[in-house]
Amino acid sequence: MSRPRSFTPEEQATWAPVATMMELLPRRLDAQLLRDDDLTHFDYFAMAVLTRADGHSLRMSELADLTNATRPRLSHVIGRLEKRGFVVRSKASDDARGTDVRLTHEGRRKAIAATPGHVETVRDAVLDALTPEQQGQLRQIAHLVLSRLDPSGQVAGARGDFDPR
Repeated sequence: MSRPRSFTPEEQATWAPVATMMELLPRRLDAQLLRDDDLTHFDYFAMAVLTRADGHSLRMSELADLTNATRPRLSHVIGRLEKRGFVVRSKASDDARGTDVRLTHEGRRKAIAATPGHVETVRDAVLDALTPEQQGQLRQIAHLVLSRLDPSGQVAGARGDFDPR
């Protein structure tokens, strides 16, 4: 029986700050969006995906795939956004078992209004800390890791054609 591999000192020195960054960054993004726009980062991401969809509408199952959300989590979030008038749900016209979700005019306005603060937070927390060359390296590294985590390119942020602003 082979022994489990452990981290080399170099691997540990790489992994520890990456893991810490993965813990701290969502908290920072949520804090800014909650403070300024009363949205979580996931609320904003779901609305951003809808802003780019044809007719600002998607099947709930497709939105769940694009946002990497479980169906129950997405249903809960969409319910909250619906109560605030940012989205509406309706039976899918081509399949009575399916549900479509559409971003309302007010929801689109909210997502657009939240964008400048979100972009500034991302710049401050990540992008401004890096040179343009380092940003390219980070992008390349992120795509390499995402190709293992999401090999089919299902999640919107893993696709090269999606800009989540």
